Amino acid sequence: MPNLLSALRQAALPLNGADDLAPLRHAIGDARYVLLGEASHGTHEFYAWRCALTRQLIQEQRCAFIAVEGDWPDCYRVNRYVKGYADSGESAEQVLHAFERWPTWMWANREVVEFVEWLRAHNETLPVAERIGFYGLDVYSLWESMEAVVEYLDTLDPELARAARAAYQCFEPYGRDARAYATATLMAPENCEDEVVGVLRELRSRVVEYQDDAREAWYNTEQNAWIARGAEQYYRAMIRGGPASWNIRDRHMMETLERLMAHHGQRARAIVWEHNTHVGDARHTDMANAGMFNLGQLVRESHPEAGHTFLLGFGTHRGTVMAADEWGAPMQRMRVPPARRGSLEDLLHQVLKSLREATKNRAPEMLMLIFNGTRNGGIPGLDAVLDHRAIGVVYHPEAERWGNYVPSLVPRRYDAFAFMDSSRALDALHWSAHSHEQPPDTWPSGL
Repeated sequence: MPNLLSALRQAALPLNGADDLAPLRHAIGDARYVLLGEASHGTHEFYAWRCALTRQLIQEQRCAFIAVEGDWPDCYRVNRYVKGYADSGESAEQVLHAFERWPTWMWANREVVEFVEWLRAHNETLPVAERIGFYGLDVYSLWESMEAVVEYLDTLDPELARAARAAYQCFEPYGRDARAYATATLMAPENCEDEVVGVLRELRSRVVEYQDDAREAWYNTEQNAWIARGAEQYYRAMIRGGPASWNIRDRHMMETLERLMAHHGQRARAIVWEHNTHVGDARHTDMANAGMFNLGQLVRESHPEAGHTFLLGFGTHRGTVMAADEWGAPMQRMRVPPARRGSLEDLLHQVLKSLREATKNRAPEMLMLIFNGTRNGGIPGLDAVLDHRAIGVVYHPEAERWGNYVPSLVPRRYDAFAFMDSSRALDALHWSAHSHEQPPDTWPSGL
């Protein structure tokens, strides 16, 4: 272990400000798929640094769109706002505050508000065809996506709209309750798969007919039909348990990402924001033993050319995080205890502690590692499986001794890793509605 700590200390790069991201941008190079992770959905530093790196890549013309772990309909409203479409909203805060699906704080937070306002201002300097988009990759929005399909077709093709509405009525008995629908399919073989597939097939058969009609609006409608198909599959698999629902979800995200790449042209480059558990290659974690794959793995497998993909993970040693103690519960600002002994986060904490002692507290609070593609990433001793913290939207800090960690071969799971010794909860827009505590009077800017 002392030898590994020494090697980590030699390899660690400081992360004090945005200028320190230059080595990371160099490592990313010409990658077309840049996946930026996070160890939680509720940590300020993960969002702020991810936004800082994304801004730099956009300014260097290395991004056509951003795709995030969020619902397509909600994120498409953000896309319309950042591109300056008519009637797209008064402000980023207004658009993001409308995110209502739990956990709202994932995207309805001030860190994202600041970035979205920056992106809209940046897009105003670009020709309309070159403006950077913002899209959701997730599969949860079954009812919202069906409604979006029918609403668009009502204005374009009332006959097809009636056919779509009639097909989607298959879900009507379940009152917008996906779990009720999925549970019903356990009791009887009947389901609504044929109906959602039929609407999608009919839409795709008319692509040529409609291609001149507001290209992105049509693309949005077709994507919502894809989501209805994927969501129907996802919810049926979810109720049955096992890895199938996870795999359906990540496969859907991969399909959506590839559709976005095709939509933006052969030279398109994407930046993806998702949790580490989706970004870091699952083949190098214990997820593989459970029969699970993820987006990072699928991207690497589909694009194995050297330098074509780049996966960046994030981690923290201690601090606070926005999360909840059960699914659907009010958000809380929770304590993140010091990382488990011997974990990746604990080792990097020890590295920073030794640097502070050696420099009389002039060492950075954050650092990054850039790996060279070998088993140990070019860092002797880092070729062993290490516990690596993963904080979900449902979080139990008291379970640190036996949960909250994913055993990982870190240099193979990621191409680089950014570490914060101490971090704080992000600034959620809906915070006052869910807590007796009051939000801060002032909001610190992102990096």
